[in-house]
Amino acid sequence: MNSLKDIIFYVLQSYPGTNDLTEARIVKIIYLSDWHQALYYRKQISTINWYHDNCGPYSDDIRNTILDNSNLFIIDPPKNLIMIKDKNYYPHLGIIERKSIDHIITISSALNWNEFIKLVYSTYPVSSSSKYSNLDIVAKALEYKPI
Repeated sequence: MNSLKDIIFYVLQSYPGTNDLTEARIVKIIYLSDWHQALYYRKQISTINWYHDNCGPYSDDIRNTILDNSNLFIIDPPKNLIMIKDKNYYPHLGIIERKSIDHIITISSALNWNEFIKLVYSTYPVSSSSKYSNLDIVAKALEYKPI
């Protein structure tokens, strides 16, 4: 399975511009990438156990990974922007995983925050689950698009 630090790094490295990459946006991009991967390949890119909280899909794993890898990432406190510290690092992800993340970045980078959140909330795992519940993305992909 892919390392979460590699996924976060790849998102930061691949996203056009850096002004919109708050921790919240990164969380949602990784969620959407996991959902895309589950729909087409019946597995997630990450090992995150997603939770549906007040703000949609969430996991402390992303924040903890950023904090645990201060050699790779910087958190800019005023806006909670996440930036790359070590530009020489190479994230180890497969081609299929990169394509899913690239697809989500292409779609989401053109959206303002409200449009982006509407996209996240319109996904089947979020729209079909109650708040404060776990989101089994692969099971939801099978419900949504049976084999």
